[in-house]
Amino acid sequence: MALATNNSSNKAADAPAITIAGLEKRFANGVEALRGVDLTIEPGSFVAILGPSGAGKSTLLRCINGLETPSRGSVAVRGLAVEKGNLRAIRTEVAMVFQSFNLVGRLNVMANILCGRLGKRSTLGSLLYLMRPEDRTIAEHALARVGLTERAWERADRLSGGQQQRVGIARALAQEPVIMLADEPVASLDPATSEEILDLLREIQERDGITMVVSLHQVEYARRYADRVIGLNDGRIVYDGGVAGLTDDVLAAIYHRSGNDDEAGLSDR
Repeated sequence: MALATNNSSNKAADAPAITIAGLEKRFANGVEALRGVDLTIEPGSFVAILGPSGAGKSTLLRCINGLETPSRGSVAVRGLAVEKGNLRAIRTEVAMVFQSFNLVGRLNVMANILCGRLGKRSTLGSLLYLMRPEDRTIAEHALARVGLTERAWERADRLSGGQQQRVGIARALAQEPVIMLADEPVASLDPATSEEILDLLREIQERDGITMVVSLHQVEYARRYADRVIGLNDGRIVYDGGVAGLTDDVLAAIYHRSGNDDEAGLSDR
């Protein structure tokens, strides 16, 4: 049994962080959010996903952590297929930071961060919200890293937007992930706070060596923080390269509007 475990660990260590092949996503209303996406992301990289609203950025991230099920194609995280039977294992390694923070406002900050530990516990332990002393220690460390130790016992809905996003990042850190996905993490924040949040994400990526995949609208932030940029338009990859390649022509292709934007009813795909 030990040999099998070691082989599995070695396979994960040798595999790309994320592998996507022929990914398509069609929603029930007929909207095609992703159209034949092929993508490999190596461990430890900082990848920005650029594109206009409706390009498929959010749907792509949600397919990576299993919040959306592909209509066709495959997604794998460290060699493990993202499918129903593997979701619990996937979500112990892949953390998500949301544009709208997704905090429980009536709970205090510490309780929200401890939610990041639920995937590390048994199903019964998660249902009963049973936490171990080590969970509290990990949560306290995560809170210190985002600079909010003094806010631990305040209700989450009493914090500013920037502080709430820091709590969301601390909750993600508490998962001890190897991959962190951030879906428009600064879309609702002012420029100064946005830079603070992106500085924090970059520091986490560099210090912890994790893979960071961040969807953004702002080209200047992608240029400043990313190692690699994926440009999406109408569900297809139209650019995949370094920030130096973001020429005016490339940006025009990424943000081109066909006049046939079929994402009715969705804020972003």
